[in-house]
Amino acid sequence: MKVLVAVKRVVDFNVKVRVKADNSGVELASVKMALNPFCEIAVEEAVRLKEQGVATEVVVVAVGSSATQEQLRTALALGADRAILVETGEELSALAIAKCLKAVADKEQPQLLILGKQAIDSDNNQTGQMLAALTGYAQGTFASKIEVVGDRLNVTREVDGGLQTIELSLPAVITTDLRLNEPRYASLPNIMKAKKKPLETLTPAALGVSIASTVKVLKVEAPAARSGGIKVKSVAELVEKLKNEAKVI
Repeated sequence: MKVLVAVKRVVDFNVKVRVKADNSGVELASVKMALNPFCEIAVEEAVRLKEQGVATEVVVVAVGSSATQEQLRTALALGADRAILVETGEELSALAIAKCLKAVADKEQPQLLILGKQAIDSDNNQTGQMLAALTGYAQGTFASKIEVVGDRLNVTREVDGGLQTIELSLPAVITTDLRLNEPRYASLPNIMKAKKKPLETLTPAALGVSIASTVKVLKVEAPAARSGGIKVKSVAELVEKLKNEAKVI
């Protein structure tokens, strides 16, 4: 079984994000970038499937600038076999990324595609579902457990009411939730080995994909600063302030 894992380059989750002075976007200059945490979980699950003898090859793919090679090398150090970069300097919508991933899937013919359920920068939670729709593959979103049984998958999903287990036929698209696994750390020997693993660079045009977006960002603003709280001496005073000042009751 070949497993294709999509990953994304994002601002490191420890960094405090700042909005550009012209409100055109988020400041990325001199900011530490990292592999999206949900994508790390996706890579870890694919590598575990290979270690179990279920998967024969793990291929990681990313859509982004040439700098995204850094995150692809990180995924290779975590255990992936080879990487593909669909290089573009454009800021792409979730649909455009899904179209690029679909073109790569058509080329690679994987039996399983694994993505993080969302990226921590855009928080769209759209790409996996769009990819499943474009490919016509079965999909299991918000996966907290995956079991391969013959040519089928049992996927336990985290839903509002608790857990839901579904059975999928292959090929399939899976999006990972936080509780699926705990990603490993890349060891120094594996980081050195990752430098020699193959990394193929493609372009959307070479894949025959149009990346024109119908969505345009008009303005980006930081959230309004919260005012400080106050202490009240009694329940009666609390009720009075909620009623007359906050006007919520």
